[in-house]
Amino acid sequence: MSASNLTAKRVLVTGGAGFLGSHLCDRLVDAGCEVLCVDNYFTGRRGNVAHLMDRHNFELMRHDVTFPLYVEVDEIYNLACPASPIHYQFDPVQTTKTSVHGAINMLGLAKRTKAKIFQASTSEVYGDPEQHPQKESYWGHVNPIGPRSCYDEAKRCAETLFFDYRRQHGLGIKVARIFNTYGPRMHPDDGRVVSTFVLQALRGEPITIFGDGQQTRSFCYVSDLIDGFIRLMATEDEVTGPVNLGNPGEFTMLELAEAVLKQTDSRSRIEFRELPQDDPRQRQPDITLARETLGWQPRVPLEEGLERTIAYFRQLVG
Repeated sequence: MSASNLTAKRVLVTGGAGFLGSHLCDRLVDAGCEVLCVDNYFTGRRGNVAHLMDRHNFELMRHDVTFPLYVEVDEIYNLACPASPIHYQFDPVQTTKTSVHGAINMLGLAKRTKAKIFQASTSEVYGDPEQHPQKESYWGHVNPIGPRSCYDEAKRCAETLFFDYRRQHGLGIKVARIFNTYGPRMHPDDGRVVSTFVLQALRGEPITIFGDGQQTRSFCYVSDLIDGFIRLMATEDEVTGPVNLGNPGEFTMLELAEAVLKQTDSRSRIEFRELPQDDPRQRQPDITLARETLGWQPRVPLEEGLERTIAYFRQLVG
């Protein structure tokens, strides 16, 4: 996709100082968009976008999306919400409000400004899936009252709101269901498996695996995911999603731990611990729709992505 397709658009990115948001801001700024990055810094960090502060087409605003925002924009990428269990379970009520009230506020803004709006949804809408791999047509298997529900169900509700605003007000919506993503700028304390394993290996601490290590995940490198975002946003109005964005390559937790140990040349040992409640046994996206509709598929193999991610965390560890 050429930068000329994005030039001069006024683009709002909520959660823009977070892991995914900051990489998206990079791409949009480089493409010539006027980018307004909004974040309340609960999990986002100003340092993630500090390198953009001197760019004439970048603006940073501290704001919580649970409150309305009055700006003029052409496109909205709604990424605001803590996305790791450690962070979203810290204040589960606020997590639900961020997804639900945040969606309502951003949809209201899109309605007023006639902006196209993108929702960063999640593979967690599938819960602990009984279908494998997961297709967009699968309705999911979610516990509505468990410790992960504040995130899972709030994201499901946000999708409902997006499609109701589409049906009721004719909004141009795009919904992406994001599967496990990793790369530089991941929060070091987010408890996600890639960042956790890498930091444990670099510090010589035990690699902690929950359960027997045979549960699976699919890992998409951040640059591939952002490419999917931009491709989806650029589609015609009738393409709404939801669209799965992730890497269909499936790895067990044990395989990931061994890959990290090899690349870090660490002597850390592996320790097994009890599996948390409602932790999904398997995650693998069916990306047929993304391939056919967006011409998209991930290109960065796990080995290469881990190398870049490990290099980033080496700098943090010192």
